[in-house]
Amino acid sequence: MKFKKEKIFNFSFYSLILFIFLSPIIVESETYYSSKIQSEFYNKEISNLISSRPSDLNDRHKFYSAAFLGRPYGANTLKGDIENKEVLVLNLQEMDCFTYLDYVHSLLYADDYYDFISRLRQTRYKNGIVSFKNRNHFFYDWAFNLKGVTNITSTVFSRSSIVILKNLNLKGDGLLFLPGISVRTVSISYLEPISFNEKSLTKLKSGDYIGIYSEKEGLDVSHVGIIVQKDGRYYFRHASSQASINAVVDMDFLEYIKDKPGIIIYRNNH
Repeated sequence: MKFKKEKIFNFSFYSLILFIFLSPIIVESETYYSSKIQSEFYNKEISNLISSRPSDLNDRHKFYSAAFLGRPYGANTLKGDIENKEVLVLNLQEMDCFTYLDYVHSLLYADDYYDFISRLRQTRYKNGIVSFKNRNHFFYDWAFNLKGVTNITSTVFSRSSIVILKNLNLKGDGLLFLPGISVRTVSISYLEPISFNEKSLTKLKSGDYIGIYSEKEGLDVSHVGIIVQKDGRYYFRHASSQASINAVVDMDFLEYIKDKPGIIIYRNNH
């Protein structure tokens, strides 16, 4: 295993009424919706997906992630920051790469719509506490805070993984990416694209969560998505912000990563 060290710098009844009559884009008593109609539509859509899901976990990953193919990319759909109260957003009309993973992962074991809402809270926030400080802002937080999700980068690909220390949230100029969020020095394992070929791809499974390693100080990844295997090929399924795409799409995995700085792999072991 190679090792590199990066430079280190130093509610109430009123809420219930809101849930029934208002907007996705707010929660059982704190979920954010854009309208009552949207709330009812999401309830029906999620309920239909759950009732028709496959029994096999790998197939569920493919099934649920495929349900959102073609949905528009949307940045900054979450509501809250260090000065404004966080609310649990459900917005299936548009999503970014992180919220896309939130929705897919939360669907895997949901028994019904309301269980999905509960699991979304647990997926997006540490200990399920809806607050800006508890939000899983970094891909690293997923493996650290989510039960059953583990980092397999340096275990499945131990001989070729690279380990680097990073100060999450601290920019190279000493400023923070996210004001109000503490800086943490963490160990990040990643793989260079050269580590992957047709043979090594067989170590991946449909449903593995992929992070595109970021070389920027203070960030672990620049993008995330899901591995999907179909017809003997491996695809990177993700919410792409690329202007010519701007939607949830499938792209050939090897082709997509060939010019990327590195890959991080998380696996759901439930």
